[in-house]
Order: sequence, then structure tokens, then C-alpha cells
Amino acid sequence: MNFPYDPPAIATTQGYWGGTGLAGIFEIAQAGDKAYFFRLTAADGTVVAVSPLFSSIKSAAAGINAVRENAATGLVVDHSGAHRRVASSRSGGRAMAPLAGSPVAAG
Repeated sequence: MNFPYDPPAIATTQGYWGGTGLAGIFEIAQAGDKAYFFRLTAADGTVVAVSPLFSSIKSAAAGINAVRENAATGLVVDHSGAHRRVASSRSGGRAMAPLAGSPVAAG
């Protein structure tokens, strides 16, 4: 594995590190004297996301909590242009809920 340190015993015994019991691991690291960041690492060691810098560990932990709270319910917005429509009444880049009574809303 590509971990810079050994996982905590609890993580090893419960299969979190490299196992199937957890989708990812948040790691807080230091960048310089008074700067911290976190990264989200998949079970296979792949770095999935890296945060901006925070001025304290407490702020980095708050950033992790914000990601945890918002990621599961966050909308996916395609800004790639790969699926452009010829004509659209929606403004580019804004995610909008389907209108009541539309085929999408009816499910």
C-alpha cells in the first residue's frame, strides 16, 4: 500500500484499510508551519480529492465534515460541454429540479 504510515489498529482489524468496509479515508496532513489540508483516499490507495489549505487542524476537520454532509446529496452538474443541447431554456451550469408534472418528476 502507498500509505505514509501504518493504519490504526482499529482500522486494520475492521477491514477499513484496503478492505471493502469503507468507501474512503480522510487524512489530515500538514503543509508548512501553520497550514493543513485533507485528502480523501479510496480503499485502494487512490487519492480521490485534495482540499485547499486551512489555518488549523480544527478548520480542516470542519472541511471534512462539510464534505461528508454535502457529498451524498450534492447535485452533479456537467460543465464539460460533452452533452450540449441545441436549444435549452436552462441557464448553463445551473442544476435545477424537474418541474412538477414533467415526465422526469413523475418518475
